[in-house]
Amino acid sequence: MNAPSTPPITLYTSAVCGYCVAAKNFLRSRGLEWQEVRIDTDPAEREKMVERTRRTSVPQIFIGDTHVGGYDEMMALHRAGKLDPLLSGETP
Repeated sequence: MNAPSTPPITLYTSAVCGYCVAAKNFLRSRGLEWQEVRIDTDPAEREKMVERTRRTSVPQIFIGDTHVGGYDEMMALHRAGKLDPLLSGETP
C-alpha cells in the first residue's frame, strides 16, 4: 500500500537566512522535498510572497495551499502534532 502523496511544499527563502537553512534541514531530515523560491534574486517573487502572506520575512512556508508561516511556526505545528496531518494532505 502506497502512502498518500504529500502536498507540494513551497519555501520562500533568501541566501543569507539562518532560519531558511534550518527549515530546509528539518524538511530534509523528514525525507521531504520542496520547491524553493528565492526572493532575493527575483523581486517579482518577493512581491508575490508578500501578497500571499502579508509578511516580508523569510522563510515563508506553504504546504499545499496552506500558509504555515515561518520556521518557528512550522516547528510549533510539529511539536503540537499538527504538521504530519498537513503533510498527509489533511486540511486544517
